[in-house]
Amino acid sequence: MTQPLFRDDAYCRSASGTVTALTEEGGIVLDATIFYPTAGGQPGDSGQLTWDGGQMKIATTIKGEGDDVVLVPAEPAPLPPVGTVVTQEIQWDRRYRLMRVHTALHLLSVVIPLPVTGGSIGVDKGRLDFDMPDAPSDKEALEAALNNLIAGDHRVSDEYITDAELDANPELVKTMSVQPPRGSGRIRLVRIGEGEQTVDLQPCGGTHVAWTSEIGAVRIGKIEKKGAQNRRVSIHIE
Repeated sequence: MTQPLFRDDAYCRSASGTVTALTEEGGIVLDATIFYPTAGGQPGDSGQLTWDGGQMKIATTIKGEGDDVVLVPAEPAPLPPVGTVVTQEIQWDRRYRLMRVHTALHLLSVVIPLPVTGGSIGVDKGRLDFDMPDAPSDKEALEAALNNLIAGDHRVSDEYITDAELDANPELVKTMSVQPPRGSGRIRLVRIGEGEQTVDLQPCGGTHVAWTSEIGAVRIGKIEKKGAQNRRVSIHIE
């Protein structure tokens, strides 16, 4: 399995790793990586690898077999052999913007407390789909409430619970379309706020900013009707 360094420290931009496998499709598996693989609506990281005698741009990152994380080269080139120690660097500006959007979407699910039916995270914007028969009557009020939560500078942290604990607290799962992965014995929760001042708590495996103030000002964009009861709410960051 690949040790997910991105989960221990979302701000780590560079780290070493050892090649443990090469996939038939030309991907690279490391023993530990800071590259986040595409999952939960968040795109995989891009960046580069360097090693003694070579370097390679990484276009994206995906999940492989089991708990492997696969780095996908940007173009065909000689791959570092198994056992090679490489230096990995993520495209930090892109990752950080994805982190800001991702955390903002968690807060959007607070100001719109309805079941989430889908979502997507981009570099400059993101969206959530809600089980929302009627459109919000005051988009400006929603935007103000969202920015007030952001400006509150709430701490963002993670913790773990068991499958049984999640079963006992099903209200933690906001997303109807994607259920938290089970089978590893523990499920990661992302908490925004602390103690009695907790703003949000829900299962999530993605990367987030450490404090909500890092998100900056957010603008709510289109609210589109997507089916009989679904509405898509888009947000944009500066």
